[in-house]
Amino acid sequence: VGIACRDGVVFATDSRATMGYLVASKRARKVYKITDNIGVTTAGGVADTQDLVNTLQAEAAYYLMREGVPMGVRASARLAANILHAYALYPYIANLLVGGTDASGPKLFFLDLDGTLTEETMIATGSGSPVAYGVLETEFREGMSIEEASPIAIKAVRTAMKRDIATGNEIMVATITKRGYRELSPEEIKKLD
Repeated sequence: VGIACRDGVVFATDSRATMGYLVASKRARKVYKITDNIGVTTAGGVADTQDLVNTLQAEAAYYLMREGVPMGVRASARLAANILHAYALYPYIANLLVGGTDASGPKLFFLDLDGTLTEETMIATGSGSPVAYGVLETEFREGMSIEEASPIAIKAVRTAMKRDIATGNEIMVATITKRGYRELSPEEIKKLD
């Protein structure tokens, strides 16, 4: 789940990775720091999503060295979209949410496996997304703060965990503000749950 707020972006994910009916991992990471101002959530094939994250992290570091300023959120999302589109005939099985904050403010983008790129204010991906949308569509309002949106993002993932067998185990939450990328501790998430 991703929510663009007036003061940043909130990401919430589960931690279950499945192979058909097998729970392959109960501690799969699905939210990543790309830079101090950009984060990504992943859904799809674990190897594919990890490769895309590694590429985005490396390219953002190269950009910072070359240009002397951090890569923007839109530029990072466009880079990922270009990679996904270039491999459309032999696709990465991946959906990404790329979000963060830069000089233009908080931004959130959805990327589909064919390279489609759309800017959103609220979005869910993965097998549990139809259930998560029930919460998001009911409770999300434009212009919310991170403090207001975080419990909604957690509730959306928690609700998906109750109805989708491929969504489960732990919830991870990250926020990206002008102060940077931050992952919440399990204790902080429990207080918001």
